[in-house]
Amino acid sequence: MQVTLRGMTASHTPGHPGEESKYLDGQMLIAMPSMRDEQFARTLIYLCAHSAEGAMGIVLNQPANHIDFADLLVQLDVVPAAERILLPKRAGAIKVLRGGPVETGRGFVLHSADYFVENSTLSIDDGICLTATLDILKAIAGGEGPRSAVLALGYAGWAPGQLETEIQANGWLNCPADSDLIFSERIESKYDLALRRLGIEPAFLSSDAGHA
Repeated sequence: MQVTLRGMTASHTPGHPGEESKYLDGQMLIAMPSMRDEQFARTLIYLCAHSAEGAMGIVLNQPANHIDFADLLVQLDVVPAAERILLPKRAGAIKVLRGGPVETGRGFVLHSADYFVENSTLSIDDGICLTATLDILKAIAGGEGPRSAVLALGYAGWAPGQLETEIQANGWLNCPADSDLIFSERIESKYDLALRRLGIEPAFLSSDAGHA
């Protein structure tokens, strides 16, 4: 699989004054049982950007099986194959996720705010950032990267007004982000954990449930 990381615009398109509550960037989306798109069934998504121009998020609970972070570093020529075993322990622990169906060959690193590169890192909210350039992978390989990070292949995207329509159709719950949950190693358990942190028992969730 060929993976690329390249620069992106490190800025939001904010809402108009007085419309802050309209946009959900920095929040988590939890798919409801009524979600019609099967590829988003039981997904937990961290919303990186949301504005009148649309929305973009990273799926947090779908592991990219059979893809190893260290192998990706070698593939991207961040480290020589012979030095793979010399990577810092933190690098070996980074999980690779299937971040969404858009640009699945592109990598996005969602990470803690202790790493920041001007014009490359997007500061989202509550100490969470997004970087999509090779600089962060080189820093991680050198033991100087962020304290917490996950690498997502691809992302979830919505056209203008599309996410709002899906929420109104009872497709998503939204709730405040939780950095511990974002970076938890219990990937497949994140969906149920997110619901329980809202006080919802997954077994009793129905398609008629209300919104957070």
